[in-house]
Amino acid sequence: MSSSWRFMQTVTPSLIGIDVVDREVVWASGSFQGPGESPGPGIVVRTKDGGQSWQNVTPPGGERSAFHDIEALDRNHALALAVGDGKDSKIYRTADRGATWNLVFESQEPKAFYDGIAFFDRDHGIALSDPVDGKFRILTTGDGGQTWQVAPSNGMPDALRKETARATGTCLVTKGPQDAWFGTRVDGPNSRVFHTRDRGHTWWAVTTPIPGVPDFGIASLAFWDTQHGLALGGGDPFTNSPSVVAATADGGTTWSQVGTAAGFRTNMASVPTNNSDTAVAVGFTGSDVTTDGGRTWQRFDQTDLRGVNCNQNASCWAVGKDLIAAELMR
Repeated sequence: MSSSWRFMQTVTPSLIGIDVVDREVVWASGSFQGPGESPGPGIVVRTKDGGQSWQNVTPPGGERSAFHDIEALDRNHALALAVGDGKDSKIYRTADRGATWNLVFESQEPKAFYDGIAFFDRDHGIALSDPVDGKFRILTTGDGGQTWQVAPSNGMPDALRKETARATGTCLVTKGPQDAWFGTRVDGPNSRVFHTRDRGHTWWAVTTPIPGVPDFGIASLAFWDTQHGLALGGGDPFTNSPSVVAATADGGTTWSQVGTAAGFRTNMASVPTNNSDTAVAVGFTGSDVTTDGGRTWQRFDQTDLRGVNCNQNASCWAVGKDLIAAELMR
């Protein structure tokens, strides 16, 4: 598979979250702090013409936030997640292409740090926080993100010592009407993946071959269907040591290492194709593609990209540092 990015400029120097609606409409968000960098201002952008132009549609006051995740329900509706400790964790919602926003959630728990947001359909979604009182915290919504509720913790396994999630935008993913997964970083040799089959009410956790501390832990998950998926993580951003790739064929019940990426990668997306074997991974030092379910990866670009997303018509987009957005050409 021959791949390349079609690059274009946006209106902000650093983006990480991205969600593709179709070939014309793409939502993206920032900012992101890489190794040795200072975080930039928070921002949400949108294109309606396939990347030829980008509009700054940041929620009022959002310049002081770090928008690590964006979920687009359609061309008009989207939700932006600001990450941070306590009240710095917020969810904004727009119903008019970003012209106006409502603050639909602000964390009141000082121990919470929300890492990701994902939707099963237009109405049902979840958000993930690092552990509060020993358990990962889950928010749920059933009205398209207009209101959010903290899910009961009795369906969540206990977190391990210093276990957290990475706020990469794809540490939490959904597939189908009920299934979701999130990956963690642990104070130990191996990171874990948590899985729910009932929209976040009950979870179980399994150990994966992805290294934990002192490495990066699980940075990203990607699924082609509810059974087949990949986990990406480990490695060292300072030395660009390769990220480890693990695969599951039973919905996340078991994981096995299948390969390594070409370098340190922070984000990954499955590419919807006739054969469920293709995925793209991006990071500070380049982009890789696999066409054999993660066993082998080919680097096809060396640009600093930090978020990637593909929609159902197999259109893939990535965003990164220094005014960059890109569409995958295949």
